[in-house]
Amino acid sequence: MKGTLPRGMNRKVGRAMHDYEMLADGDRILVAVSGGIDSLILSWLLLSWEKKAPISYRLQAIHVDMEGEGNIPGRVARAVSRVMESLGLPLVVLPAAWKPDIEHQEHAQLSKKDVCFQCARSRRTQLFAYAREHNFGKLALGHHRDDIIDTFFLNLTCAGNISTMRPKQELFSGNLSVIRPLAYCDKAEVSLLGEKLGLVAIETECPMAGHTRRQEVHELVQFIYKQIPDSKEHIFAALGNVRRDYLLLPSIKRP
Repeated sequence: MKGTLPRGMNRKVGRAMHDYEMLADGDRILVAVSGGIDSLILSWLLLSWEKKAPISYRLQAIHVDMEGEGNIPGRVARAVSRVMESLGLPLVVLPAAWKPDIEHQEHAQLSKKDVCFQCARSRRTQLFAYAREHNFGKLALGHHRDDIIDTFFLNLTCAGNISTMRPKQELFSGNLSVIRPLAYCDKAEVSLLGEKLGLVAIETECPMAGHTRRQEVHELVQFIYKQIPDSKEHIFAALGNVRRDYLLLPSIKRP
């Protein structure tokens, strides 16, 4: 698939990779592909970046199939396979180890937080296990700047802590690193590039889609952006400018 990365987006990706030392010569990188436009763009980006980078690395895509039955892959998995084939990126499809059951779906409004948490944790566990078992040192995820800010507000308002997703996060004593090359890019930039490349998001059939706490927080954050000019830039900058002396950190730790 032909196409070029817009200059502004190219600069942001390059800066994120440089700031967090995301890629190194000889890396084996597992690219998580959900079917959303973010992960599709990430796949294309890492393939394109390899052609101009002064280093060499190996890429493999992976998709956790939430819809498959037995040996028959689900609709999204089949669609992801076709896109990855068109990009020339090898893909592994893993049957989901856990799926929401009918009871959870019927009581979605009451248990959506638990359902989404369990689903995300299960998929993450599968990705980590596959990466370790097949000697991949990097797991690339398609999270962008909007995701990072939304996660900050989600943790702040629903989990009682100040944290977010890091552009590069080392796990398991450094044996696996999660990298987010789109960390400095906005969702709008990613979507626009998708349109230019002719990449179309593959819609999920998840019963929780559009009805999660994360979606509610996202809408709240978008409201803040509209009310306060430049607030997005200031919030993102604040995540790297933490003044610990002005936080509620007791001198004496509780037993």
